[in-house]
Amino acid sequence: MKKSRTERNDPLRDGYSRIIDYLRLSVTDRCNLRCIYCMPAEGVTPWKHADILSYEEITRIVGIAAGLGVKKVRITGGEPLTRKNITFLVRSIAQITGIEDLTMTTNGVLLERYAQELADAGLRRINVSLDSFRPDRYREMTRGGDLEAVLRGIRAAEKAGLLPIKINMVPVKGLNDDEVEDFARLTLQTDWQVRFIELMPTGSHDFWSPDRYITTDDVRKRIEAIGPLEPVKVRSKGPSRYFRLAGARGVVGFISALTHHFCSDCNRLRLTADGKLRPCLFSETEIDLRSALRGNADDAEIGRLLRLAIEVKPEGHTIGTRAAKGGSVGCGASGAVARKPMSRIGG
Repeated sequence: MKKSRTERNDPLRDGYSRIIDYLRLSVTDRCNLRCIYCMPAEGVTPWKHADILSYEEITRIVGIAAGLGVKKVRITGGEPLTRKNITFLVRSIAQITGIEDLTMTTNGVLLERYAQELADAGLRRINVSLDSFRPDRYREMTRGGDLEAVLRGIRAAEKAGLLPIKINMVPVKGLNDDEVEDFARLTLQTDWQVRFIELMPTGSHDFWSPDRYITTDDVRKRIEAIGPLEPVKVRSKGPSRYFRLAGARGVVGFISALTHHFCSDCNRLRLTADGKLRPCLFSETEIDLRSALRGNADDAEIGRLLRLAIEVKPEGHTIGTRAAKGGSVGCGASGAVARKPMSRIGG
């Protein structure tokens, strides 16, 4: 008798032989901050509660995806900690057979309150989005955020064992790029993984411009003024390339969506809070799982839609250096770019 794909433990591959085993799962489009490169200063009315997937619907999707070979889930938002009873969802996903790695990206504002609960529920580690260590600047970039609350949250996460701590910093020319060296020096005294992420033309399009964009190569040159960077291997299939300053406890990472594409190694799908499956961040292609779920589709149909998303996953996006020069941007054959705010796609 022919065995099923799951029984054979065959990896699930797309049309370009990439193994797809990672689901980024947005649970809300709401956020307690309004970061300048993510959302406009006003507008973007949040979805109604009925528009977003229930925890039961999310858990069902993850269970089916795990049966197809998905092993890693990252919970995102919006800000995931603003959704009520988020630890219930974490516990539910952590108990799904086949899910080996469960993580979360957060702005850290509420982390002090939830860190231990999340760890007890089965969360493995966290990424904290943090773009400045200067209170006034942080407040300006987030439109009202409290830096000290974030720092307390990071300490609580360390105490809870959500390790290693990963800090995601988006350098913006003329705004916070003068802190690049300070962020890199954090790795000298801590075990943190500090990752520098290129500013991408998503989210608040009124904000993005070539004048604000700084390349990974430029950021790296600034850090190398502190000392040489030695490449290191970190147990991760993610897009970050890691390096270590001499004698450092932690590592520095670079995520370069525009200048150094990582599409050839992309292993992920994205599920938006309203149940749309996106094969690529920079494409407007979406597959509607919510309608299928609420139309009484069986598990086989949901699995078919998941496989369909993998089948239509593009080879890569065409966003590149011309975007940094103010040129057009696009993804695959469509030539489209992610026009939704990142809060509605999932960070």
